[in-house]
Amino acid sequence: MTKLSLACCLTLSFAVAWHAPDAAAIKVKRDRPGTAAQPEAPKVDASKPASAPPVPPPELIKLTAAQIADKNAAARGGLEAWRAVKTLAASGQMEAGGKKNVQLPFALEMKRPHKQRLALEFAGQTALQVFDGEKGWTLRPYLGRTEPEPFSPEERSKSAEQPDLDGPLIDYAVKGNKIEVEGTEAVEGKGTYRLKLTTKDGHAHHIWIDGTTFLEAKIEGNPRRLDGKMHQVETYLRDYRSVDGLVIPFVSETKVQGMRESHKMTFEKVVLNPPLDDGEFAKPHALASRPGGPASFVPAVSTQPPSPAVPANPQ
Repeated sequence: MTKLSLACCLTLSFAVAWHAPDAAAIKVKRDRPGTAAQPEAPKVDASKPASAPPVPPPELIKLTAAQIADKNAAARGGLEAWRAVKTLAASGQMEAGGKKNVQLPFALEMKRPHKQRLALEFAGQTALQVFDGEKGWTLRPYLGRTEPEPFSPEERSKSAEQPDLDGPLIDYAVKGNKIEVEGTEAVEGKGTYRLKLTTKDGHAHHIWIDGTTFLEAKIEGNPRRLDGKMHQVETYLRDYRSVDGLVIPFVSETKVQGMRESHKMTFEKVVLNPPLDDGEFAKPHALASRPGGPASFVPAVSTQPPSPAVPANPQ
C-alpha cells in the first residue's frame, strides 16, 4: 500500500483534490477465506481517460478572475463568515474500491493555521496522519508499523503549501495566490469558468467554477505516480449543503487518468468551530498490541466529548 497523503480541503473536499487519502491504494484482496487481507496494487488502463473529451461550453458572461472569486465567496456563505471559522471537524465514508467497494470510515479535524489530523479506519485498525503546521507524522498499522513516522521532506513541503480550511480562493490575495481566467469549459454538461490559481510558491492548479451557482465544480489535484508515470487527477464536487450558513460539498468523486474506477468521499457530519486542543495535532503515541488481536491506537491526548454534529440540510 502506498502512503496515505495528508488531507487538505476546500472546506472538506479539497482533501481529495490536492493531498487526499489514496483510497485506490487501500483496495484489498479477499479471494482466499481465512487469510489476512493483503494490499492490491491499483489497476491501470491507460487506454481509458479519466474524463470525457471536452465539449463546447454554454455561453457565459465575461467576468474577471477577481469577479468570479468574489461571486464564489458569496455563494459559499461570504468572506466574513469564513474568516470566523477557526476550526472544523468532519466525518464520513471513503470508497476503497474492490469487488464490494469497501467503505472506510474517516474523521478529519482542522485548525488554523494548517493544523490537520486525519484518522482512517482500515481492517479493524486506525491509520493516522497528523500535521502541526510545521511537522507531520503517520501511523500505518495496516503495514505493521506501530511507531509514528515523520513526514518525508516532500510530504512536509506539500502539507505546508496546501490551502487552509477555507480553500485557496477565499482571501486569495491575502494568501499570496494569483488567479486568472483561462477560458470556459463544460463540466458534466454545465458551463464553467476555468481558473488558473498560482500559489505564492509558484505552484499552479486549475479550478472550474460553475457559471450559474459560482460554486466549485471540479478541481485539479496533484498528479499521482502509477507504473512509473504521472497521471492526471481530477475531483468533482457535488451535493452542496448549508452548514451554519456556509455552503459545503458533501460528495467528492476523484478520477485518476488511466484508472477504470473513480473513488468517492462522502461527508456525513460537519461541525464548525468545535473546541480542538493543539495537542490533537502533536506527534501521536505509538500503537499498543493487544494479545490475540490487532494493534490498538493509544491517544496522544485525552479528548473531550464530541460536539453535536451540525444537521446536514441540503439547499
